[in-house]
Amino acid sequence: MGTMSGSRLEGLSEKIFLDRYAWKHASPESVKIGDTVLVLTKDDPKFPTKEVGEVIARSANEVTVLLRSGESVNSPVEKLTLTVERTPDEMWNRLSKAISAVEETEEKQQLWQERFRYILDDWKLVPGGRIAAGAGASDELTLFNCYVIPSPKDSRGGIMETLTEMTEIMARGGGVGINLSSLRPRRAVVAGVNGSSSGAVSWGGLFSYTTGLIEQGGSRRGALMLMIHDWHPDVLDFITVKQTMGQITNANLSVCVSNDFMRAVKEDLDWELVFPDTKEPGYDELWDGDLEKWRNQGRRVIHYKTVRARDIWHTIIESAWKSAEPGVVFMEHYNQMSNSWYFNPLIATNPCGEQGLPAWGVCNLSAINLSKFYDEEKHDVAWDELAKVTRYSVRFLDNVIDATPYHFEENEKNQKRERRVGLGSMGLAELMIKLEVRYGSPESLEFLDKLYGFIARESYLASTEIAAEKGSFEAFEADKFVQSGFMKHMIEANPELDEAVKQRGIRNVTILTQAPTGSTGTMVGTSTGIEPYFAFEYYRQSRLGFDKQYVPIAQAWKDANPGHELPDYFVTSMSLSAEDHIRVQAAIQRWVDSSISKTANCPNDFTVEETGRLYELAFELGCKGVTIYRDGSRDVQVLSTATAEETDKNKEAEVVAAVEEPASDAATAAFKLAAETAVASALEPAKAEPVIDKQYKRRPAILRGATYKINTPFGMAYITINDLDGTPVEIFLNVGKAGSDVFAMAEALGRVCSLFLRYGDHGNKVQLLIKHLKGIGGSGAIGFGANRVESIADAVAKSLELHIAGSGEEAASAEEVEAVSAPTQQLKVLPMAGGYSAKPSEAHPRDLCPSCGGATLVHIEGCKTCGTCGYSRCT
Repeated sequence: MGTMSGSRLEGLSEKIFLDRYAWKHASPESVKIGDTVLVLTKDDPKFPTKEVGEVIARSANEVTVLLRSGESVNSPVEKLTLTVERTPDEMWNRLSKAISAVEETEEKQQLWQERFRYILDDWKLVPGGRIAAGAGASDELTLFNCYVIPSPKDSRGGIMETLTEMTEIMARGGGVGINLSSLRPRRAVVAGVNGSSSGAVSWGGLFSYTTGLIEQGGSRRGALMLMIHDWHPDVLDFITVKQTMGQITNANLSVCVSNDFMRAVKEDLDWELVFPDTKEPGYDELWDGDLEKWRNQGRRVIHYKTVRARDIWHTIIESAWKSAEPGVVFMEHYNQMSNSWYFNPLIATNPCGEQGLPAWGVCNLSAINLSKFYDEEKHDVAWDELAKVTRYSVRFLDNVIDATPYHFEENEKNQKRERRVGLGSMGLAELMIKLEVRYGSPESLEFLDKLYGFIARESYLASTEIAAEKGSFEAFEADKFVQSGFMKHMIEANPELDEAVKQRGIRNVTILTQAPTGSTGTMVGTSTGIEPYFAFEYYRQSRLGFDKQYVPIAQAWKDANPGHELPDYFVTSMSLSAEDHIRVQAAIQRWVDSSISKTANCPNDFTVEETGRLYELAFELGCKGVTIYRDGSRDVQVLSTATAEETDKNKEAEVVAAVEEPASDAATAAFKLAAETAVASALEPAKAEPVIDKQYKRRPAILRGATYKINTPFGMAYITINDLDGTPVEIFLNVGKAGSDVFAMAEALGRVCSLFLRYGDHGNKVQLLIKHLKGIGGSGAIGFGANRVESIADAVAKSLELHIAGSGEEAASAEEVEAVSAPTQQLKVLPMAGGYSAKPSEAHPRDLCPSCGGATLVHIEGCKTCGTCGYSRCT
């Protein structure tokens, strides 16, 4: 990790500060010898590298920079970042002056400038990134991190209007949340153009694509959250959309889940997917995505289909297991707990999930650095100091509401109506290590209840004091405010709050949140958000480069205790159980009026079933949302314990070393490439030698086995499994038309599986092969529940399971095979986003589209046509 000496920053800390938060010169052309600059040393659009150095020579528009490492590089001036501020001290002075300037009198401005400077000093309060970068530096930059804009109006004009709003906010550094539930489902009639809708998910792709353009164009990438309600007919497409390459790549996804849906899951009930009747008078003006409000107005709702709630839930869980998305937001529970329940319903969250917001809602963020509040003499929290910093911080954030520029009148109107702020924390894991409290233990849950209960009480009392001086938020109604789920809990624990709110009012509708603080926490050298440390030595991949990090508190302990293992209260994300993560989240959520950005880290072998239990535990414990990350479930990780070279080698070896590493979940085009690579690797002895046993079972002239007929997303597959000495050693696959890409891909998979089964004498090879193939998904799926087939690879796994189950005295029954292979009413092809859909018995064989890579190329009337991108070629 970067280090600090006083207010000086070093290493990655300095790079982050200069790149993201220091006040920039308007033009780098003014650079001169002696200036400290950030220079782009690797101009890669996805993973660039920047280094800090001093300009030692300049000739026209070329400069020579002496890097901190001692190396000299030459660079054009346009690849430099030149800042006005070189140290945090200068930034703290700017921020304290800018945020105190909104106080009414000169005396109050001076008083609060001094107090704000005090809490900023030594990073006791770490301002949110937008505040740090913009306050006092620019009248154009928003000081708000979090935005939710209204759900798009269900028309081309409405969608374009939302796109414009999103772009304007992102261009100024704000992250945006959008609920897509207002958009009519795929294939719904659009009377005005005598056609049908492409669906809510396809328009989500447009918002995602535009976010990617903003990411490429600015110093801060665009950040987008897309959400959809559990009742929307496109919910299954939304859940699985990231399993198709290129559909939605620049957005986080979450499903808004209701209490009724969770009850239906628990009781195994049917669930109706519905949407308003678009022919209802006033639909265009009145429909805003709020189904309950629409129904309460007595307006008609059209039933699209009925599915088992558990099928939707299983799809969510399985997708989260595969790729860490979608997350789940328990939106009905969130609104029941919300202090704005009586005047402003929450419709979505910001991209990191810690802020549930109404339409046009915004929130500004800052975090108390808890690592600074350790009283070494008492071996306790410095409670008095924490109380003072907490109270001053609430005023700091409240002032931001009046200091920020507003680019949309609706944002300003809404924010000044409710004055929402989000005071959070970082450095929790570091503080707990100092206190020798093991994160996730029963003792830690008691400590967290005390710590965050204390912060909540001090924050709310501070807001009532500001209200007595400056007035409550405009929509404040004392009797209703104290009836929110959160306030009932707060008043029960702190009875004096009831009188304080009723006597003095309250300045802010919400005050507390827990944001991730990834960049700011790394900059100041402490643990981020409420998370434990990822590891005590790790690598961080960002747009500043690939940096090795050491956790200072762990390194200091090692230096002081050479040759000894770290004590058990030094824990990391992956050393904790996923349940520990959720229980910590729930303990802190009790004292947070907004939400929490928290990830439950899971090992790679964490199962789908365990994932489901974890999501259900989060709901039972009162969390407002839940997200998991299963190690290795994404191709690119920001944090890892492997070097860049090791990461590259691991990627190359993944398919060949299937015995040692789980197969990754890939889209169809990537799977084709992987299969071809696997064949080449398996047939090349030099490459295969490190991971495949040289012992090889030669094939006799005659083998006996069985052929399994299983329907797959690509059409009917005939999978032949042959045995040697009672053990499968050979697999043949016949899928698709001869000469098609699907046929070649299936043949390659069969050869690789056969090679694996015939090499070595590992007793568990078949089970390993099942484990690594089962659940691999592509661009579509077929069937539900236990009969669901995700891909050809998944079909091989299911065939192997049937085969070994019937390898004893009795063969697998016809009914068992039929349950998997027969096209019944319960077994049908799930619609793919924008693609071809039909019952298995009616479906045309599908091939890979050479244009978009999807398994959507169908042979119709002498042509190959893609149902997704429109590609067509005569045959």
